[in-house]
Amino acid sequence: MGDQAKEKPDLDTDAYLVKRCQEGNKQSFRQLYQRHQQRVRSTLYQLCGTSCLDDLVQEVFLRAWKGLPKLRETAHFSTWLYRISWNVASDRRRQFAVETRNFASLQQSATNALPSQQESPTLMHLHYEDLVQRGLQQLSFEHRAVLVLHDLEDVPQKEIANILSIPVGTVKSRLFHARTSMRQFLQKQGVQL
Repeated sequence: MGDQAKEKPDLDTDAYLVKRCQEGNKQSFRQLYQRHQQRVRSTLYQLCGTSCLDDLVQEVFLRAWKGLPKLRETAHFSTWLYRISWNVASDRRRQFAVETRNFASLQQSATNALPSQQESPTLMHLHYEDLVQRGLQQLSFEHRAVLVLHDLEDVPQKEIANILSIPVGTVKSRLFHARTSMRQFLQKQGVQL
């Protein structure tokens, strides 16, 4: 009985599904999508917010589908997928920066037209997730990415280094600074840590 188990390929691994995709099996790609889409969505949400989230998730899986024939290390599919997510988020960030520059005068006009907004006491009652999201937006994109991948998505530091193409020491440094900034932000918001 033990020999039979050894002879069967593990049909539930990413590596097996990737190999099936590389052979042209679209159903296997659907399984990979269903397995990873929530984590991709969560990562992109933390990095880019809700704007265009569905489009960004779709772009990640479109790039994955197109890139699958070239993927050699099939066992590292999730790392590769995070790398694609990072690239899509970086592209979105660059696009957003260009759009922001182009519409800077329009935004300034809109800001001047709005009545002065002061923080109301109800801000102290914001949901914890809202506070975390606001705290993440305060971080630089590089620090936010490391914090999201490590602390929210439970990706190991070595894998983050591979995803972002940076040394593990840089991951540790960014994580330290991101946590410190987040802690300071939350304390300023009245959260006791």
